[in-house]
Amino acid sequence: MSRFAPTWVFSILSATLAAGYGVLFTIVGDYRDTYGISESMIGMLIGSGFISAFLAQIVIAPLADRGHARRLIVIGVLANVVGLLMMAFGESLTPLLSGRIISGVGIGAALPAIRRIVILSDPENLGENLGRLLSADVFGFATGPAISAVLVGPFGLAAPFLVVSGLTLACLPFTALVAVTETRGMTGQRLAIDLLRSRVVAGAVVIGAAVFLMIGAFDALWDVVHEDLETSTWLANLGITLFAVPLVVLGPTSGRLAQRIGPFRVGSVGLLAGAGFMFAYGQLPTGGWIFAIAMVHAFSDGLTVASSGVAISMAVPEERQAGAQGVMGAAQSLTAGLTAMIIGALYQGPGRAVAYAAAAVGMLILTVIGVALAMPFIRDRNRSLSSEPSPASRSTEDRLPR
Repeated sequence: MSRFAPTWVFSILSATLAAGYGVLFTIVGDYRDTYGISESMIGMLIGSGFISAFLAQIVIAPLADRGHARRLIVIGVLANVVGLLMMAFGESLTPLLSGRIISGVGIGAALPAIRRIVILSDPENLGENLGRLLSADVFGFATGPAISAVLVGPFGLAAPFLVVSGLTLACLPFTALVAVTETRGMTGQRLAIDLLRSRVVAGAVVIGAAVFLMIGAFDALWDVVHEDLETSTWLANLGITLFAVPLVVLGPTSGRLAQRIGPFRVGSVGLLAGAGFMFAYGQLPTGGWIFAIAMVHAFSDGLTVASSGVAISMAVPEERQAGAQGVMGAAQSLTAGLTAMIIGALYQGPGRAVAYAAAAVGMLILTVIGVALAMPFIRDRNRSLSSEPSPASRSTEDRLPR
């Protein structure tokens, strides 16, 4: 009998993993000013972690479906800590970039294994539980700016990374107190990309990629845009924290809505609204206006962003959950990484309006593709999802409409 509920233990661990990225996100402007790293190199720094996470989720994550979920979590967390320490003490692009890559590999290995454990611990409530994991991720990310704001001034750029590393390591032993059902032996494919033969899985992956195109653009530009618009530092940091509040509070609700109403319906509505907000960020004249619109954007995202994870978890059998989450995460990481690099270059070149408009158009294109791929699922299945058997009880063929 588990002494701790898997959802809560792994939500806390996920929050600490996300906090490291939250710290990085808020000090890239300091990297630019202190170490002379350009906006395009900042985009590369942020994007490199997404790319390395992409590779880890394709190559390493499926091992969690073959009896190694707990081991992958431990190894991934330790790798992430090593990467954070390199980013803490690096003073030029090379060590910072190397640390970001190592951190990305660690997170890419650990997160699909975490999601697999949480999904299979209570498959009847997978939407709510995945939404809770999302809330934890966002909460952890949102603590990054607060940690940075308190520690960077008096203690330097390394301090927030050191604190987050310590918190992450402190959470790790508690995972040993959670009962984890491992699948022994070789199940499925060595890589999980065969799942993309299913239209519903492919559609879910494309919708998830659209979400992370938005995230990649938002993350790469927020800090530098507010610095260039001479927004007060406290307001820019407060914006990040307040943006996270609806996502933290509404995460479980978002997951329940996606499971009950239909993940593609909920997700596509959120993305269409998100594209409008992204376009607006490029047109608004001041950081104060961007802050105000971002608060509305946050509420919209809070009700919808869990949808793609719910969609793919409902589409595959229990013995493929980590692989499926890895494919989803890989597509999201690749999209966010490429977006961060491209958007950084667009911002440095044509400027803010073009950069945000490009992100909005990209989101619209991916949303249309994702909905088109999943149309048989949307048309024939969403109405009856609440009355169908749990994901763990259905066969692969039943859950992968072609």
